[in-house]
Amino acid sequence: CINTALYLPYLASQCLRNGCTISRSILAHIGDASLLHSSGKKADVVVNCTGLQASKLGGVMDKSVIPARGQIVVVRNEAPHMLTISGTDDGDEEVCYIMQRAAGGGTILGGTYQKGNWESQPDPSTALRIMKRAVELCPELTGGKGVEALSVVRHGVGLRPYREEGVRVEKEMVGGVWVVHNYGHGGYGYQASYGTAEGAVELVDEVVGVKAKL
Repeated sequence: CINTALYLPYLASQCLRNGCTISRSILAHIGDASLLHSSGKKADVVVNCTGLQASKLGGVMDKSVIPARGQIVVVRNEAPHMLTISGTDDGDEEVCYIMQRAAGGGTILGGTYQKGNWESQPDPSTALRIMKRAVELCPELTGGKGVEALSVVRHGVGLRPYREEGVRVEKEMVGGVWVVHNYGHGGYGYQASYGTAEGAVELVDEVVGVKAKL
């Protein structure tokens, strides 16, 4: 699977290569982003990819966006296959999958899908269940030696930007500023990113095309 520690810097480098300027700011309202263009002029359109913060950002305030908490364990052990099962005996919010990241990124043992849970710290008991399920599903991980033979790199938690109504890719005029929304991907942001990005680009082209005719 994707090694995000390599993939995200690659995406940033591609943006820079194509003339983008990357900066950080704190915004109270989505419309304020239009005043931050590197040219000093007001931007023609703002693309909103704020993920989970779409639920709190002024001008968006999409209350259908909630976290879907995912907890994982990263280990050095290698699995012969990428594996997943559709359910577990530990409740509807817990899942089981084993994915090996490319380029030495370790093996990901998961996990959870806890809607509405904002906890950002790993839970030790959940981690133990994750490891036990993984070893039961794939004994080859430890050569049949059990959980104790797992070489843990780290424990991680991610808050996926889940949206009850599905991904939002649409344009909207907000306070006199054109905004193209692209958020709410839940747990499949990497898989869906290229497709939804193409949809967002089409909407940006529509906005810019309308402005060019005025």
